[in-house]
Amino acid sequence: MKIISIITILLSCISSYGQNKQDEKAILQVIENQNRGWATKDLELSLQDVDDNIDWTNAFGDRMESKKQLETLLKRIYSFDFVMKGKSKNQYNDINFLSPEIAIVRSKTVVKGQEWGDGTAMKDRHNHHLRVFHKKDDSWKVVSHLISQAWEKK
Repeated sequence: MKIISIITILLSCISSYGQNKQDEKAILQVIENQNRGWATKDLELSLQDVDDNIDWTNAFGDRMESKKQLETLLKRIYSFDFVMKGKSKNQYNDINFLSPEIAIVRSKTVVKGQEWGDGTAMKDRHNHHLRVFHKKDDSWKVVSHLISQAWEKK
């Protein structure tokens, strides 16, 4: 009887591990979609994995409390050439599953070549992202996204 219990526990761990790998892959795809959407100014791709009631705050403290508000802001941002000159490179995505339906992801992106509104060069931007994901109907959606910026430390 003990052997059957041990085998059952091991099988449940293996099954759970496989599910987390699948969920991890899906979450990483959402982040890739958002990064690619930003790089190509593709509003639809940027927003496709965002919950309708997103709570989103950028590195400058602008807070959007719906997908519609975020869409309006991104349209404006994507129209600014000086913002979109920078090239972003994602450095890591640390995923922490709080439950089978909730995950928190910390990411870091370094932006090189961005300019200020007057055309002067900006130092490399080190943007830190904290995203909260909620799995609904077998699909991972970003329900909260906080972006903070830190300049490189010397």
